[in-house]
Amino acid sequence: MTRKTLILGLETSCDDTAASVVLNGRNVLSNVVSSQEQFHRRFGGIVPEIASRCHLDYINPVIDEALSKAGVTVRDLDGIAVTYGPGLVGSLLVGVSVAKALAYTLDLPLMAVNHLEGHIYANFLTGTTITFPLLCLVVSGGHTSLIHMQDHGLIETMGRTRDDAAGEVFDKVARALGLGFPGGPIIDQLARQGDASAFRFPRALMTEEGKLDFSFSGLKTSVLNCIRREAEKGNRVKPADLAAAFQDAVVDVLVEKCFLAIKKKETKQFLLAGGVAANGELRRRLRQRLSNENIELLYPPVELCTDNGAMIASAGYFYLHRGRTAPWDLNAVPNLEL
Repeated sequence: MTRKTLILGLETSCDDTAASVVLNGRNVLSNVVSSQEQFHRRFGGIVPEIASRCHLDYINPVIDEALSKAGVTVRDLDGIAVTYGPGLVGSLLVGVSVAKALAYTLDLPLMAVNHLEGHIYANFLTGTTITFPLLCLVVSGGHTSLIHMQDHGLIETMGRTRDDAAGEVFDKVARALGLGFPGGPIIDQLARQGDASAFRFPRALMTEEGKLDFSFSGLKTSVLNCIRREAEKGNRVKPADLAAAFQDAVVDVLVEKCFLAIKKKETKQFLLAGGVAANGELRRRLRQRLSNENIELLYPPVELCTDNGAMIASAGYFYLHRGRTAPWDLNAVPNLEL
């Protein structure tokens, strides 16, 4: 590998078309994301067919812009990294196909990156020194997982969601309240004005000592039933109170599971990753608890919490460093595990 290694990272696992050029796995030279929110908002969620068709329209212009902003050409690249799963199969296929074509044409190594692992590597782009071993909570619209990393490539999934992911439930509760899409940022902001004690929602699996899996389906159902019951009674529910109580339940579960993991694995650093890592209450509560344990909390800036190509390029750099390259028959794997 050359001393200065430029990786182009492509991310098309869901509804964002993203490309980024990253130097040596840590320095972001460009990070371009084309959002499809305007197309999905009226449906209250992602429509897979629309997502994949938009990726086809946007992928080449996004790559061109990422290269232009980085001040490089395709001939300057040392490798191509792409998300190959998990995600929406049609969306993934667009990114994988383009990445394979580029790598083959340019005779460059191809790195197939697990989307969840990519989110973890967003923390390597912050300029902070990261020390192994570490623990990471990956929490997004599609995933909620507790990860232990002994080193690059040595990853253990300690717990994952058994049903709905935390971010998915944020979106569905926001839709039920008529707040719009995506729901996470809206509920986070609205909850600051509400009273979390106005409602009491369940915290699933909280009492199962030592078990690190998550379950948010019951919480979602409880909130939706609460909204329906109050409407039938003719009661006017204050959205801010319901948002605050709902968010409090989610954060309670996430924080407690993090500390169950800490009891099992020693660490000096705890990482947050994924779209829900941008949630202000989750950051605040984790920071407060971790400071009492003398454990440093790290998380990416908001623009690197959501899906982006920079995190894929960073992970791809470390894949390349370990000689972990992908074959030309690489395919999308929508249900890929970490």
